[in-house]
Amino acid sequence: MRRVLPRRFLPLFTRARVVSLCALVFFAGCVAATALQEPLPLQQGFILGLMLCSFGVLLFAFARLASALAVSGGLFLGLKFISVLKLRYLDSALMPSDFVYYVRSSLIDTLRHYPHLYALGIGVLVLVPALLWLVWRADRRLFARLPPRRAAALRVGGAAAFALAFWACLLPTGVFAQVHARDVWEKLSDDAQLTNFFVNLHDADVHLPAMASDAVAEQQWVATAKGEPGTSKPPYPDIVQVLEESTFDPAIYRACSVPACRIPMLQADARTRGHGVLRVHTFGGGTWVSEFAVLTGMPQDIFGAGGMYAPFALAPHVRDALALQLRRLGYLTIAIYPTAGGFINGRNAYQAYGFDHLYDVKELGLDEWEETDAQMFAAAKRIYDKVKKPGQPVFVMILTINQHGPHDDPMATLPPAFRNLLHGLKPAPALNFDTYLARLHDSDVAMRGLEHDFLDRAQPTVLVHFGDHQPSFEGLIRQLPRTLPAALQPYRDYLTYYMIKSNFAGAPLPRYPMLDIAFLPSMVLQAAGLPEDPYFSALTALRQRCHGLYDDCAVPGLLQSYHAWTFGRLHVYQ
Repeated sequence: MRRVLPRRFLPLFTRARVVSLCALVFFAGCVAATALQEPLPLQQGFILGLMLCSFGVLLFAFARLASALAVSGGLFLGLKFISVLKLRYLDSALMPSDFVYYVRSSLIDTLRHYPHLYALGIGVLVLVPALLWLVWRADRRLFARLPPRRAAALRVGGAAAFALAFWACLLPTGVFAQVHARDVWEKLSDDAQLTNFFVNLHDADVHLPAMASDAVAEQQWVATAKGEPGTSKPPYPDIVQVLEESTFDPAIYRACSVPACRIPMLQADARTRGHGVLRVHTFGGGTWVSEFAVLTGMPQDIFGAGGMYAPFALAPHVRDALALQLRRLGYLTIAIYPTAGGFINGRNAYQAYGFDHLYDVKELGLDEWEETDAQMFAAAKRIYDKVKKPGQPVFVMILTINQHGPHDDPMATLPPAFRNLLHGLKPAPALNFDTYLARLHDSDVAMRGLEHDFLDRAQPTVLVHFGDHQPSFEGLIRQLPRTLPAALQPYRDYLTYYMIKSNFAGAPLPRYPMLDIAFLPSMVLQAAGLPEDPYFSALTALRQRCHGLYDDCAVPGLLQSYHAWTFGRLHVYQ
């Protein structure tokens, strides 16, 4: 007869207990490698809370302690690992949308450039399931002594409770509301990699704008369905377009009344075809949404909160854009970029916008974040001379970064002519304005050089430059009084400038009290005399009917019918 040992004589280190202890140590290590690596205590608590909630869901779902510890810890460790890899190799933070866009479009292409990642991926796919299977086999089942119905109810209820707690942690207005209360630039650029990933689950929601019925859209926009033929004949003129980072006309500020506030690059001359006040849709940062608007003809805010993540959330769905239209007309489309191509998904976004190639800071041989406008323009001319072929027009998109904040350089580092320029301001905003004006002077000199390179020649060329948003001056600029007309005061923080010139004769472009940045591509096509496809024909018609306004178009129902036509009929965004 078999003897049954008393409970006190059962082995202390059973296989299940050893596996559970190892899983607990592994989970603790995952916490140290993930949650505790976030920069702020609140962010650390946020990720730890999500990890514990995930563990609770899996504990009741699996009814196995070690398996729940291993899988929940491993998921967060894997997420951290992928985040580090993406930041290292692509110079861009991990986004929830990456699991859709990269897997669907660019994952294989990315891995093709890093062959050693293939071996790593194969190893993970082979080893991790095997290890998890071993843990599962050795793990002890929980709730095994309970009646089946009671055990099932306990497991479902426990998993649901922890899932609800996980959801509560993610609420922008919940216990971790302060984690969400940061601007987009911080969420895309700081070191809180996992915090930003989970915060963006809410922030990256994209919604299509309100639309009218198909019948109404057909009635109001059918006249644009065939496009417009244009006035120029091939070979078409070159187009050089410059996004001037954080640049605006300082003369709109009451305190900026000295001669240094009157910048020649912002003044019309004999070559000017169109210029004026540009209405943008971001303040203090978010250059990428101005890129999106000026290249696609769509302001990002019509898509809801997720529009602020345009290079990730919107770009993959774009089916028509300025560069795509120019490519259809035979243009070579290139971008001259002041950062690494992967920064905020730039290279992938520009490919979606229709660019043949993006030359980033590494290919240009420049120092990232340190380039002057003169250096960027010289690089653009060098690349242009390299790729230009007889008979083929070129579209060059140049991004500058000279005016990127902060603007509080030590006064002693500024040129003497730009020290203590403005009076009547407190020291901090005065210093920011001095720094801004000094850099703007450098941009003005560089712009004269760019005009010489591309306009003082026989090759027909259109030159466009515009400000992508106002800088914040560390939050100080909002309170400074402006000299704007009353109608523009509500947009005071969202006004920059645009300038369109050409070295060939052409009719002046329409002038508006305020031009939305989304209409700038239609102005560029008009200045160059290029044919417009049905989408850009409709965009031009919207600009004319709404007198340069987009979101605030005064014609009732027109914007809704336009979106129904361009989204539903032309499928410019899918």
